[in-house]
Amino acid sequence: MKFVLLFLIIANMQYLEELAKYIKNKRYQSGLSLNQFCIECEIETSALSRFENGKQNLKIPNLMKIAKRFDKTLGEFLLDFEKETGIKSE
Repeated sequence: MKFVLLFLIIANMQYLEELAKYIKNKRYQSGLSLNQFCIECEIETSALSRFENGKQNLKIPNLMKIAKRFDKTLGEFLLDFEKETGIKSE
């Protein structure tokens, strides 16, 4: 049930575009290059690069790893994103 709900949230393209910007901004605030961040998160650099540039969606397990990097569950990370940006899922 959680993944079905999460899929519905992630399906919104504007939401995804803003989430990509948010992740990129959080990465910059951490002072990490794309490569350094991906090593810490244990995700492929090319996958995050394509997501940040709007060329590909990011898989849920990778989003979970990114959230974990910020000491959050995926749900907490997405709630913070929505609060900080004002973007809401439909």
